[in-house]
Amino acid sequence: MSPLERAWRGGRSELRLHVLSIFSVSVAFVCMAAALLVVENVRSLRDAWARSGRASVYLRADASRSAAAEIETALRATPKVKSVRFVASEDARREMLEGRSDPILSQIPSEAFPASLEVALDDDTSATGVRALADTLAALPAVESVETYQSWTERLASLLRAGVAASGLLAAVVLAAVVSVVASTIRLTLQRRRVEVEVLKLVGATDDYVRRPFIIEGAVQGAVGSLLAIGLVGALFLIVRSRFDVEFSLLIGLKPQFLPWYAALAMVATGGMLGALAAYGSLRKLLAI
Repeated sequence: MSPLERAWRGGRSELRLHVLSIFSVSVAFVCMAAALLVVENVRSLRDAWARSGRASVYLRADASRSAAAEIETALRATPKVKSVRFVASEDARREMLEGRSDPILSQIPSEAFPASLEVALDDDTSATGVRALADTLAALPAVESVETYQSWTERLASLLRAGVAASGLLAAVVLAAVVSVVASTIRLTLQRRRVEVEVLKLVGATDDYVRRPFIIEGAVQGAVGSLLAIGLVGALFLIVRSRFDVEFSLLIGLKPQFLPWYAALAMVATGGMLGALAAYGSLRKLLAI
């Protein structure tokens, strides 16, 4: 009988025990998958904002339209600038209130919204080039301030580093939990099938022959547990994305994204590998007795 057939027979005989083990592994991998999902979306948002190549030039309240036109003309002649759009105070107020029925916001006068120039830059514009352009514009008398959104990118980068560190720590905890659960399950399975193992060894079976089906069972527990965790996180992700505000997506410039296929595949492979290693380690000493 092949190791796969023996593993299948053993799995069916200890089905409840294996189901409990898979459930425990799934809980551990759900935490890991959720953390990786957050990190992936923060990374995508950081990259999107870093490539956005845009700047908002806010004009002073006393700046004339001719001064704004001069700045607009100069910007259009600047390399790396794709487009420039003048947004008057009234237009800014109308865009803010569009589709909203808030009575408090509707009472805000147009003067509260400064006129601005929305500048779109080439995607390959470096952060240094954006900063240099912003410094030049900020020095003009008609300009109140310049927002390049680079500070938000830097904050996201800092948040991403913290998230990666936290995910690494969580991954270590998850890996330890998976190894512990699978190893305990395999040890208990071996004890329940002790008579079968002793008979096999009496007829000359080697330790490797006895160990193989248990290793396969451990690998299946780890792989199936991680696969179920990805499925559960995916279902929760679809629910959250269906309720995600479209306007908010347009505001931040990104829609929620699920884990890439290679990350999901790596999680399943990791679960299977950890399960196999945990089974091998738990049996190494027990079979030697």
